[in-house]
Parts: sequence; C-alpha cells; structure tokens
Amino acid sequence: MSAIDERRHERKFVRTFFTTPTAEQGEDDSAKKLRSAIGLRGMQAPDVWVPDNEDATAPNMRDEGARNIAEVVAEGGAEFPGEIHPRVVWHRDDPSARYDGFQHMLEIADPENGAIEHIDGFVIPEVGDVDDWKKADEFFTIVENEYGLEEGSLAMSVIIESGSAELAMGKLRDEMGKADNNLQRLFLLVDGEVDYTKDQRAITPTGGLPEWKELRHNTARAASAAGLIAVDGPFDDIRDVAGYHERMTANNAMGMLGIWSLTPTQVVEANKGPLPPADGYWVIDADGREVELTSEDGVEVYEGDRIELESQGDTYELAVGGDELHLEEDELRAELLDLLDYVPSMDDIVDSMEEFEAAKEAGKGAIAMTQSGTVRIDGVEVAISSDRMWDEATYQAMMTPVKLFKDVYENRPDQHDDLADLYSVAVVERAMEVGI
Repeated sequence: MSAIDERRHERKFVRTFFTTPTAEQGEDDSAKKLRSAIGLRGMQAPDVWVPDNEDATAPNMRDEGARNIAEVVAEGGAEFPGEIHPRVVWHRDDPSARYDGFQHMLEIADPENGAIEHIDGFVIPEVGDVDDWKKADEFFTIVENEYGLEEGSLAMSVIIESGSAELAMGKLRDEMGKADNNLQRLFLLVDGEVDYTKDQRAITPTGGLPEWKELRHNTARAASAAGLIAVDGPFDDIRDVAGYHERMTANNAMGMLGIWSLTPTQVVEANKGPLPPADGYWVIDADGREVELTSEDGVEVYEGDRIELESQGDTYELAVGGDELHLEEDELRAELLDLLDYVPSMDDIVDSMEEFEAAKEAGKGAIAMTQSGTVRIDGVEVAISSDRMWDEATYQAMMTPVKLFKDVYENRPDQHDDLADLYSVAVVERAMEVGI
C-alpha cells in the first residue's frame, strides 16, 4: 500500500486551472467559449481545464451547459493537451444543489454522449466538513458503477470556500484509505477566496479581498500531507500582470505551484511562472523593495534611487533608505552580499546539479558552489563572490523545479517547442537527464 503522502495521479504538478463558462444566453452557439477553450494549445493551454457549470454559468443555463460539455468534449477532447475536470454545482447546506450537480455528472459521464473517455474528473465547489466530502465521493462512485467505470477512476477536486472545508483538510490523512470511502480519488485542493471571505464575514476598508495567507498555507500543507496538489484561487485584476506574478511567487515559496487562470493570457503567465527562468539575474533589496539589476557587458547595474554608493578614496559611503554606512572595501562587499540574491537560470541549476552528481560519484558528500559577479551602483563597481555549500538536502531541494520541468515535458508534448525556444534544446535534454 502506498504512503498517504505519495502522489497518486499521473500529474505531479498543476500550474494552471482555467475555467470556462459552459453556456451563454443570447449566443448563436451557447457553447462558443467551450469550443474556443478546447482548441488551445502550447503555453496557452492549461494543465487542467475546467468547463465551469457553476459560478461562471447562469443557473437557468446549467442544464444546457452540461449537455454542451458532453458535446464539445466528445468532439475535441482527444486532442486537448491538458486534463479536463468539469465543475458542477454543489453546496454543503443545499441538498437540491447537490442533486443538480449529481444529475449533471450523470449527463456528462454517460458513455452514449461520447465524452467520458476524455473526462479526468469533476470539481466540487462549496464543500463543508469531511462528511460532505464523503457525500460527493459517494456520488462519484455511483456514477462510476452506473456506467461500468472502474471505481476511483474519476478524480475529485474540491474548492475550499468555507471554514468547515478548511478544517476538513486536516482530517484527510485519517480518512483517506478507509474501506467506507474512495477519497483516494482526491486530486486538487483549490482555494476559493471570494466565497471564503463571505463565509468568514470578513470586511476590508476597500471592499477588496484579504490576502488569506493562512488559508493558502493550510491548503498547501494539507495537499502535501495527503499526496494532493494545491491550487490558489482566481486573481481578478486580469490586467495586473505584475501582481499576478507577485502572487505566484509568494505561492511557490509555500509549495503552492498552481493558480487559477481566468484568461488565456493568465494561463500563459501561470504556465511559465513556476519554471526556472531562461537567464539568471541578480536582485537587490532596495530599502524593502526587490529590484532586478540590469546586465550590461557582464556588469550588474542598479539604476534606482533607493541605494546610493560613493567612493571616498580607500573607503565607501553606502546609503540605503535613510541609513548611511562608511565602509572599508571588504565591509562593503559583505553589506552588498546581504542585499543581493542571484536567481539561477535552468542552465545554472542543471550545471550545479551535474557538478554535485559528479562530486557524489567521486565520494564527496558536500561541495562549495561559487557565484560571482560585478555590481555597479552610481558608477562605482564592486566585485562580489559568495560560496554556497551543496549537500544531498540542497540537491533534493533544487530537484523540485527540475521535477516540475520534467512533469511538464512528459505530460505536455504540445509545449516541447515552447520549452526548447525558452531554454534551448541542449538545456532541455540535460535537464531531462539530471537526477536519473
């Protein structure tokens, strides 16, 4: 029997969770957006596509929406490069909503409609305590038995939109694997901060959403503990690309590598966001603001006004914000190293991993990796160099972005050309070889 925290699904990572309305009134073809979404390829196509027969579709259009899902997926599902997980209606406090969702699952999964062989699972919103999750799981089992599908073959993803659902995540390790449920079918834990805010009766001065860092942390932790995948909720300001990246960066640091995408543009950003960059770069802490340095002929240049540096003969004056320091050259290097960080490229990561693998083969348990460069601030250039010890723990930690890359490469052949353009064919081939 596999460990409870072992990934059970073919996908080990999910970067993008993209929702699409299933039926729109007033259109000549109410399934127009479904047909457009199922045709997405490459970086525009999500890892998980969610034909959304709940919030994105008007209540009076949901019956038609379920039929549209079956029709569109039957026609184009075989060529779609990601997984397909329709969202159906559900509510922990509303039996009629649960019944409607069950009927839509039966409609979509009916083999006579031709879609089920391309459907990977269903997304269940508005779940409550763990007993409510079990109710949903039982409906999945009924659908599977009704149509002769293998029990557990349909994955179940849930959206965490209430305090009771958040608490239920902490019980999964005890519940999964029991004989009275098929909760091993669980796949994604997706945060729904809008309804969560409503459930918490939260108020902010601007009416905007709280950040809910604790919810995101709890979801990432529960996913790790139960062998599942954590996905953050929607980022509503679709024009704020920088804000979307900032959110993804914060999520990635806590192990939540997936995020909801509302538009194909967000899908592209979220598909690329967790992957290592094509080119390494330096960043500096400029009085609390992280600023990327500009590379000019091998020199890393700071062009802002929050940090000032002046050479005064044998000493230097360094000003950061309101603090001024008078430093010897070695002291200046130490101060700058505290402010600077290097963001490694995929090539850098692979180089380091290959070097460590070679050292292990030679019988060494740890080696020093050196990162050096020249920084220019206000025309003053300073050579910097730092050593980082690599041991097996460091190696395994750095394997996470490489494992993500490998998962993408193995499961998304439609993105092979994009990845080769991003990194080069040689780097792709080397990345696929490290860690074997």
